[in-house]
Amino acid sequence: MYSRIISVGSYQPDNIVTNEELEHKVNTSDEWIRTRTGIESRAIAEPGQATSDLAILAADAAIKKSDINKDEIDLIIVGTCTPDVATPNVGVIIQESLELNSCPAFSVEAACSGFIYALNIANKFILSGESKCALVVGAETLSRITDWNDRNTCVLFADGAGAAILKPSEDTGIIYSEISADGTYSDLLYVPYGTSRKPINEKENDYFLQMKGNEVFKVAVKKLESIAINTLKKNNLTSDDIDWFIPHQANIRIIQAVAKRLDMPMEKVIVTLAEHGNTSAASIPLALDKAITDGRISKGDRILLQSFGAGFTWGTVLLTL
Repeated sequence: MYSRIISVGSYQPDNIVTNEELEHKVNTSDEWIRTRTGIESRAIAEPGQATSDLAILAADAAIKKSDINKDEIDLIIVGTCTPDVATPNVGVIIQESLELNSCPAFSVEAACSGFIYALNIANKFILSGESKCALVVGAETLSRITDWNDRNTCVLFADGAGAAILKPSEDTGIIYSEISADGTYSDLLYVPYGTSRKPINEKENDYFLQMKGNEVFKVAVKKLESIAINTLKKNNLTSDDIDWFIPHQANIRIIQAVAKRLDMPMEKVIVTLAEHGNTSAASIPLALDKAITDGRISKGDRILLQSFGAGFTWGTVLLTL
């Protein structure tokens, strides 16, 4: 028995901010952003939109694309580091808004690895028999914790949501899943201000993401390479056996570096960050939905999903669609 993704849905806000628009806000240029990040534009939530609003629309899209009745959903897990409020969690808000049945509903905070963490947990629920139909969501409004006067971060982060429906199946689904973390790197990417922790001498940018970009890049490439190689070895596979590689959409240079080390041709790598930037936990389901919708990914394809996020957290899922 496997857990299998039967449908995927996504949502991006209508407010699109281009590189050219950022040129008028900070000391940057379209060429600088494209060459260093691969990003051309990003979707930014409207002032009245919260993370749950994006998540609800992505979840509803995934449900409508499936052949299930929404009453079948018996588990809701949301990966996010930008929840609406401290409580209730985003999963509960989705449950209430979509009028889903009473069931476990919770959020996982693993930054950019949030969707992979949530997928890993849902997989275990299904394999144990505790769930027969799981809704897994990755959703973020990173624009709320981005300093729009900092050219090193404001060009990267954006908002969006993606969702997947999982059910038990005798056909091959999730083949392998692994998640991990290393807190010794926590000072390389973080937000100083939180719910219970407040800086003693507060500064205006304490509310925003702080990032040491060069250090993050170096660790990300090494970790993503090692976990991908480990996943392939544990499953007696090579990069030739993978139809599609979907890494976290953070930076084109990271993606290219990892693909090169894996001897994975870029033609087999799904890259969508040009149009939506780094949406943290939403990036992998957004990319997956895009590639299925445009016909690149088909049923039966073997896919390697891979994430890396603040904490540092990371994870991988090997599956057959």
